[in-house]
Amino acid sequence: MVGPVRSRSLTAGNGRVKGPERLIQPIRKARLAEEIADRIRELILDGTLPADMPLPGERQLAARFGVSRGSVRDALRVLETIGLIETRHGQGTFPHELDVDRLVAPLASVLTYRRDLREELVDVRRMFEPAVARVAAARHTEADLADLEQIVDLQRRKLKSGGSAIAEDTAFHAALARATQNRVVMRIMATLNDLLIESRKLTLKQKGRPARSLAGHEAVVAALRRRDPDGTAHAMHNHIDQIAELMQHAGAARVKAARLKPRAPLRAARNEGGAQ
Repeated sequence: MVGPVRSRSLTAGNGRVKGPERLIQPIRKARLAEEIADRIRELILDGTLPADMPLPGERQLAARFGVSRGSVRDALRVLETIGLIETRHGQGTFPHELDVDRLVAPLASVLTYRRDLREELVDVRRMFEPAVARVAAARHTEADLADLEQIVDLQRRKLKSGGSAIAEDTAFHAALARATQNRVVMRIMATLNDLLIESRKLTLKQKGRPARSLAGHEAVVAALRRRDPDGTAHAMHNHIDQIAELMQHAGAARVKAARLKPRAPLRAARNEGGAQ
């Protein structure tokens, strides 16, 4: 059951006092719905409104914020649109579990069709991954190095047998992120890996691409063994540059193939349509 919202708490009825007091004072600004949505969002993000408990009802929220129920209803609609809350029939309105995958899936779909955005994603990698490699060179453990060497060895064996090494390509960059010992870096890399699945499928089919990918990974691991931050960052930068070059070639080849593809004669198509 959702209990009353007490004078110093906007909780789901457990009476806990959490969150800054400024978030739950009466609102006197314009654009009320957006302001209310912002305050509820902050209370969700700081854990005051947990995912396993329903939000207080519209009447309670309206009274606590000093606004109308209509304004609260509009604010909840905003939060539902961006996926931060959900309404469960007969149970109430609940905060969503925060999950990066909810944001990655639609972005990955867009990148599949927008070549210009895929190129900008490579630019993001060029900024981010050499920095990751530099930190990994200084912080990695022997276990981290062993993981990377095992991935590269498996990639090498798959290359010799003609198998696909997409999984190893992804695993290598994830393992390098783990070697930084930084959980935020690991999560960002996991997001990048999710977004890069389609481009890896395209470029790893190109002649010579798997071998160049392997060579890039080997250069990174060699610099890691030396605990050489500059060398590791440089090796990763070269690796990303090679990927960008191959993606450009793949894009040019697709455009050329599309131009050379024969088209059905317009007159014949019209005749066929009239004969039906």
